[in-house]
Amino acid sequence: MSRASKLTLTATSLFAISTVVFVHYSQQAEKAAMHAGVVRDMQQQQAKRERQLDFDMQKAMEEEYKKTQSVHDSSEVVERPR
Repeated sequence: MSRASKLTLTATSLFAISTVVFVHYSQQAEKAAMHAGVVRDMQQQQAKRERQLDFDMQKAMEEEYKKTQSVHDSSEVVERPR
C-alpha cells in the first residue's frame, strides 16, 4: 500500500470514528434534555394541583365564614344621613 492510500485510510477511519462518537454524545445530550423537560412538566403540574387545592380550601373557608359572619360588600357606597 502506498503512503497516500495509508494516509487516506487513516483519515477516513478517524473521521468515521469521531462521527460515531459525536452522534453518540449528541443523542445522550438530547435524551437528557428531553428527560429534564418531562421532569419540569411534572413539577409544574404538581405546583398547579397544589395551587388549585389551596384555592379550593380558601373558597371553602370563605363559604364557611360567610355562613357564620355577616359580610357586607365594601364596593357599594353607603350614604350616611346627616
